[in-house]
Amino acid sequence: MKGEILIVDDDKAHLSMLNTVLNGWGFQTVEVEDGSDAINEVHDKPFDCILMDVRMANVGGIEALQEIKTINPSIPIIIMTAYSAVDTAVEAMKLGAYDYLTKPLNFDELQLTIERSLAHQELSKENQSLKQLLGSSDALSAIIGSSTPMKELKEMIQAIAPSEATVLILGESGTGKELIAKAIHGCSSRNSKPLVSVNCAALADTLLESELFGHEKGSFTGADKRRDGRFMQANKGTIFLDEVGEVPLPMQAKLLRAIQEREIQRVGSDSVLHADVRIIAATNKNLLDGVKEGRFREDLYYRLNVVTVEVPSLKERLDDIPLLAKFFLGRHAEKNRKTIVDFNPLAMDCLTKYDWPGNVRELENAVERAVVLCTGNYITERELPPTVTKYVVTAELQDEPLRKMAGLPLEEIEREAIIQTLNKTEGNKSEASKLLNITRTTLNNKIKKYGI
Repeated sequence: MKGEILIVDDDKAHLSMLNTVLNGWGFQTVEVEDGSDAINEVHDKPFDCILMDVRMANVGGIEALQEIKTINPSIPIIIMTAYSAVDTAVEAMKLGAYDYLTKPLNFDELQLTIERSLAHQELSKENQSLKQLLGSSDALSAIIGSSTPMKELKEMIQAIAPSEATVLILGESGTGKELIAKAIHGCSSRNSKPLVSVNCAALADTLLESELFGHEKGSFTGADKRRDGRFMQANKGTIFLDEVGEVPLPMQAKLLRAIQEREIQRVGSDSVLHADVRIIAATNKNLLDGVKEGRFREDLYYRLNVVTVEVPSLKERLDDIPLLAKFFLGRHAEKNRKTIVDFNPLAMDCLTKYDWPGNVRELENAVERAVVLCTGNYITERELPPTVTKYVVTAELQDEPLRKMAGLPLEEIEREAIIQTLNKTEGNKSEASKLLNITRTTLNNKIKKYGI
């Protein structure tokens, strides 16, 4: 079979004739006699083409065309009518009809129009596939890192993105959970449609429902007009619920329904709207603890946790720090119109030895600060935040004291190293013991031994 065509016409004789002709051309057909039946058929099956009359008893061709385009906009629809009115033709084409034919039909013209519509649809599919391929490449290239944890993360994204499964992204603050959500959306078949993000922690309890689901005019003070919420803005695309663990308990039941049924209600409305969205949620909290403590609904947790993606912290991917740092250097040097070549060795040493509790976000902030302060071609340790350079021995402490200590007894060298380290840490013994790689008890014993 060359393709499956839906024929819509309330003239039974004409319907039967078209069925016979199209079958003879090698097409498989489904026949219905009203626009409402056509809409129902499109809900259930992705036809290759629709051949539809304009005038029908209940739901006409123009009304059905509009509804079908919201369900499956890619199906080419060829409109037929016995009335060659220009205004009807123009209206149909504006609403997305592929072409317009008048009755009695010229069969050569009909066959050519159908063949062209199918070729056009095939080309659209190929273009969409190419866009998805390019989108996937761009989405993944935005994730900087070649360490083993990041390679595994990228493989995970490629595996889950083509599905419609709800995804829960877990990770510490600053690890880039929104970037992962963008990559999943970018590698999915929905990547030509919107990705709409909502920070659930940034909205007051009273505003979250309106933000997610929209509201009717006059539904509350300040609601001067009807407004679509984020779910409807993301229709056919993806909605990203960041910090979903912060959603208040009363709101969780409504969110559960939206995720489970893909149905929402605007604030102040009794009408139920269907939202065709994929759900991606993220949190830096342990939702299971929230379930145990009664702060998070168990049924919502399991609805969200269909596929879990864990984003590694920066200290779990230390090998990626030079790559990330140079990427941020390039970004912020361009932004600040500066020509900075690289980091000097000691500055990079500082970056790789710091434990980055704020993760990638903290690293980018540190690099941006350094770019702003840098006056030369290389970023040095002096431009980095003190918190980053705190535990790294400076070049002067590494080299100059060693030259002075050459030829001294080992005990004298050890005593001098302890004094210099205590000076660097301003007398903080805990920090000094870390730098010297000994326990605090051992340090106290040596301080007593050498009379420091």
